[in-house]
Amino acid sequence: MDRIFGISRALDYIEQHITEPTDYEAIAKCAYCSNFHFQRIFSVICDMTIGDYVRMRRLALAGEELSAENAKVIDVALKYGYDSPESFSRAFIKFHGVTPSQAKKGATIKSFSKLSVKLTISGGTKMDYRIEKKDSFDIIVKKKRFTKNKEINGNKIAAFWHKCMADGTVDRIVSYVSKDNVFNDSIIGIGLDYSPNEEDFPYGIGCHYNGNPVKDDDLEVVTLPAATYVVFPCKGQMPQAFQKVYKYIFEEFFPNSDYYPCGVEIEAYPSANTQSPDYYWELWLAVDKKSNK
Repeated sequence: MDRIFGISRALDYIEQHITEPTDYEAIAKCAYCSNFHFQRIFSVICDMTIGDYVRMRRLALAGEELSAENAKVIDVALKYGYDSPESFSRAFIKFHGVTPSQAKKGATIKSFSKLSVKLTISGGTKMDYRIEKKDSFDIIVKKKRFTKNKEINGNKIAAFWHKCMADGTVDRIVSYVSKDNVFNDSIIGIGLDYSPNEEDFPYGIGCHYNGNPVKDDDLEVVTLPAATYVVFPCKGQMPQAFQKVYKYIFEEFFPNSDYYPCGVEIEAYPSANTQSPDYYWELWLAVDKKSNK
């Protein structure tokens, strides 16, 4: 119920600030979530990014104003975040299929209503998981930093992975794998969004660090704090398998379990064969007990 209420608060915040620059960090705080987690939850559950949702709400509202009021196109364009009538017109035509001027003259336009959260009956899905309690340990990662107040999507993270595989970064990371690898034969992708004091959030590609001297200036050793993890074994072609498990976790598992996500999120990948229908990987989510909130 807390999660449902949080998402509803976030949607209300978006609507109240629809004509202002999108503040991703403030939206996530309304949902009692980190920016990284909420953007992923939103895109999986709603089948669109926050940025896409805001853009379509703005264009729908702009259409309503132009068709119902004696408003100037340039004023409406500026109100909804467009720098010029030309950029507004291009986006307007793509969304509504007519120009802003045609909308002012009564042409048919499209609506896009505000999302709302409803409590529905769901469940009955079987999915394996296990609980792992880990003391603090070191990982070594190649980081890419994302500004917290900008949209983070799977395509950007996937592009980061492709670059690191192509330029040999992943091969260099593998040379630092601990013989006692917490993640067995896997390297990891990790959302390091657990520090509220950082101005941006880093996503890292790395491994459980073996302690050998670091010879690569672009790699960084990070200590993960002691934590309890819920680990979900996952099977299937990516990214469809990722989307399926993420949807289950945040629509069914967390609302009905004693846990809530509270820290790092780790994807453990044993190979690059992500297009195989039998591909196996694991999702590790740091959690705490709801009774400890």
